[in-house]
This record gives sequence, C-alpha cells and structure tokens, in this order.
Amino acid sequence: MALIGISQAAVADTKIGFVNSDRVMREAAPAVRAQQRLEKEFEKRDEELQRMAKDLKAMQENLERDGATMTESDRRNKERAVNDINRDFQRKQREFREDLNQRRNEELASVLDKANRSVKDIAEKENYDIIFQEAVFANPRIDITDKVIKALSDAK
Repeated sequence: MALIGISQAAVADTKIGFVNSDRVMREAAPAVRAQQRLEKEFEKRDEELQRMAKDLKAMQENLERDGATMTESDRRNKERAVNDINRDFQRKQREFREDLNQRRNEELASVLDKANRSVKDIAEKENYDIIFQEAVFANPRIDITDKVIKALSDAK
C-alpha cells in the first residue's frame, strides 16, 4: 500500500501539457507569413499554368470540333502541336509541384523549429514535466496550444 501512495504522489506532482501542432502550423503568425510568401512566390507560375491549361483545352476542343473537316496533314500537325503543348504543360506542372513542395518543406521546417523552441521555453518557464504533441483526447485544461501560438506571434 505504501508503494501505491508514493506513485500516486509522484503522478500528482507531474505537470503535463498538450500542444496541437496542426493548429500551430495553421494559425501561428510565422506559419501564416510563410504561407503568404509561398503564395506570392508561386503566383505567377500558377497563373501561367492555368493559362496553359485553358489554351490547351481550347486547342483540343478546336481539334475535336474541326478535325473532321481538316486535311489529313493539317489534322496531324494540329495533333502534334497539341501533344507538344500538353507534354510541355505536364513538365511545367510537375516542376511547379516539385518546387512548391520543396519550398513549403523549407518554410515549414523553419516554423516547426521556432514552434519547438517556443514549446521548450514554455515547458521550462512553467515547469512542465512532459508535453504531448499527439493525443486521442486532451483535456483543454492542459492544452498549451494558444500559449505557443501567442509566443510565436510575439517573437516576430
């Protein structure tokens, strides 16, 4: 019985916290700024891809509509042009996704590093023994997500 009393006392003295990292990565000021930087950085390329997709669709519709009345040579030339543009579009789209993913990972790594430092600072200042990042359930009483978001916003 004495052992049970000791372990319950030790658990009672343990300070536990929880942080919702998904919410931090969506709502914290550095995460929002990172998302805005990415949108601005990739905006022109995204618009170009949308324009290319629209042009390609128009060319394909034109070929389908007028293909039967074209000469064999004209139809083959148009099909070749559509295929070339489609291949170029696919390549640019793939490069866009790869570049965007790489930059997003770079930006998120920076935000995640700042968030981890904020969690550690809060844990040290407020004497937390453990802070969980993922949980099936966490009582709002132990949720420090708002503190982390505020600390990140204050840090600039």
